[in-house]
Amino acid sequence: MTIQILKGNPPPIGVLTLNPAVDMTYEIPHLIEDQKVHAMATRFDPGGNGINVGRALKRLETMAQNYCVTAGEIGHLLKRMLIDQLDRVDYEEVAGETRINGTFIEQTPRAQYEVIGIGPEIPPSQLDELLDRFVEYSIQGFGVLTGSLQQGLPLTLYADLAGRIAKAGGRAVVDSHDDALRSAIDAQPFLIKPNRYELETLLGRPTESIESVAIEARALQRQGVKYVCVSLGGDGALLAGPENTYHAAVPAVVVRSTVGAGDTMVAALVAAFAHGAMAKDALRLGVACAAGTVTQPGTALFTTIDADNYFDGISIRCLDI
Repeated sequence: MTIQILKGNPPPIGVLTLNPAVDMTYEIPHLIEDQKVHAMATRFDPGGNGINVGRALKRLETMAQNYCVTAGEIGHLLKRMLIDQLDRVDYEEVAGETRINGTFIEQTPRAQYEVIGIGPEIPPSQLDELLDRFVEYSIQGFGVLTGSLQQGLPLTLYADLAGRIAKAGGRAVVDSHDDALRSAIDAQPFLIKPNRYELETLLGRPTESIESVAIEARALQRQGVKYVCVSLGGDGALLAGPENTYHAAVPAVVVRSTVGAGDTMVAALVAAFAHGAMAKDALRLGVACAAGTVTQPGTALFTTIDADNYFDGISIRCLDI
């Protein structure tokens, strides 16, 4: 089914990753204060939100041009890990070291802990050159802006880039949070994808139900964002757009790791819209791919078999909000 909605030749898709990482995942029985814990399993994966989006687009057979900052020996390791996982990459080499992120998955009680590393500084001249290349490519189609920013970069950076892309006729996709997301909304991107917590942080208040989330998503959509997707964890996801507001229930799966699930959803939405799919099918594909990702260890992503198996079984409800 995924092949049926991803037909034809999509426009160019640019994906920006200013602060990629090598993700290190340990599965452990139980954390013990001040004591060593022996891992039950260990894995290393290429990481960073934009990297995950690019990896997922490749799995969906949707070509993307990835723009990525790397540094030092960890950067060389990351490049080697990405040789077969991204279609095309424009690397900008800087001084310092690419960061390492740590994920610790505790078996009893079941819990997940994440430690996020600090990336290298990017000299202004190199940053400007990389961003200009990214924008020039993205204005022909889609530009995906996601992931953390290095310390010292302005929180309005994604908003500025989204504005440049939209002004030139492209479609900006922003997956961020807090002030970076707030300022990006003013630039009226094509799509934003906060999770429920990020939405509530943006609003400064909790949401009581799926319908209340839908009302808030619609309010954001009326500010000029064409599509607002809110991921809801075990409650699925909803998508507010010009057609309607849709809610998709998540299929029953055994969760191994949630890292990368949101990035997977972004990639699936972009792939579907780039191929001209209807909004409700874009949402269905996003939830199917995210469900496949959470069944994988570490930051491993869904398989196309996962996406196909889950797609048809995902129910879509029109909320008329």
